Amino acid sequence: QVQLVESGGGLVQAGDSLRLSCVVSGGAFSNYAMGWFRQAPGKEREFVAAIKWSNSSSYYGDSVKGRFTISRDNAKSTVYLQMNSLEPEDTDIYYCAASRVWSVPSQKDSYAFWGQGTQVTVSS
Repeated sequence: QVQLVESGGGLVQAGDSLRLSCVVSGGAFSNYAMGWFRQAPGKEREFVAAIKWSNSSSYYGDSVKGRFTISRDNAKSTVYLQMNSLEPEDTDIYYCAASRVWSVPSQKDSYAFWGQGTQVTVSS
């Protein structure tokens, strides 16, 4: 079974940076497009960023564009989310997801496999 494990979350102050990691096992990582989503209590998961099967094409949600960067290392079966200039509004649980059949990068239904999430908390 494909398994995704996120790490790197934590408690930081506004303006700080974090880098999230997601390690994928149980499948050929290069076969998956990867995405990052985030979710606050009582809300739907929000699209953050996505990357195709290489680093050549990436996509971002409007709220994080210019601050976050997604990348992947196929040799390490890992996708990263570099988060800079963090704001209190970025406080959420962040999930990585994998897709083999990718239509709309921002649509959560495009992703078949999900990690357990990692908490990011940004204080004012």
